[in-house]
Amino acid sequence: MSPATAMLEKAEVADLAAAREMDRYAIVKSHLYTSGEVDHTKPQPRDDAKGKLRLMGHDPRLPKMPEKPRLVDFFKLRFGPCVHMLQSARLAQKNGCSEKIVLACLLHDVGNNGFIRADHGYWGAQLVEPYVDEEVTFAIRYHQALRFFADEKYGYSYPESYTRMFGKEFDPGAHIHRAHEHAKKHKYYEAARLLTVNDLYAFDPSVHVELEEFTDVIGRNFRQPAEGLGFDDSASAHMWRTINWPTRYL
Repeated sequence: MSPATAMLEKAEVADLAAAREMDRYAIVKSHLYTSGEVDHTKPQPRDDAKGKLRLMGHDPRLPKMPEKPRLVDFFKLRFGPCVHMLQSARLAQKNGCSEKIVLACLLHDVGNNGFIRADHGYWGAQLVEPYVDEEVTFAIRYHQALRFFADEKYGYSYPESYTRMFGKEFDPGAHIHRAHEHAKKHKYYEAARLLTVNDLYAFDPSVHVELEEFTDVIGRNFRQPAEGLGFDDSASAHMWRTINWPTRYL
């Protein structure tokens, strides 16, 4: 048997085992998964789950996380493609930014890459807040607002891609204007602004960046809990558990 055939058979066996495992469970999607596609204000048809268990742990359709997952595990096993964040972090390094700004660039889109797209800056900041310096958290949270406002002092212009995606007349809303005004007066304004400067609003397929390039930066600036992300009883541990087990019933 050739190595390629052996690998194929091994993959088929794994797929069959996963399928059999899934037959045991009824996967019930949270409302957020289908909101907008389904009117949740009305009674929903009940799924035929007779004789099946509700999933309360690992989803066999996903790669299994380590017992004590670390940040790099989420990057590799749960987050969506991270090319944008990796390119952003490398650009910050190239531009001579501090390690805090490099880390902020590396983490700034963990909200929409692993959790929720809407208000991703706020979600991302909340996810990492217990584990990073407050300057990093501020930068991630307020890039949500600052990206919509130019700042000539830092050479930041309103992204052309936003005009294409949202229209010429788009306004981000009064709450974003308030956040922008608050950030401009804050001692960490520059950190948040540098994040937007080094945030790439397009993907460059010709640039390849490995997560391992930032191992030392993460090690020095991200406080990895000994229990693993999601199991240390921090204020955001439940959010990391949700990313780990996204289809858990309760």
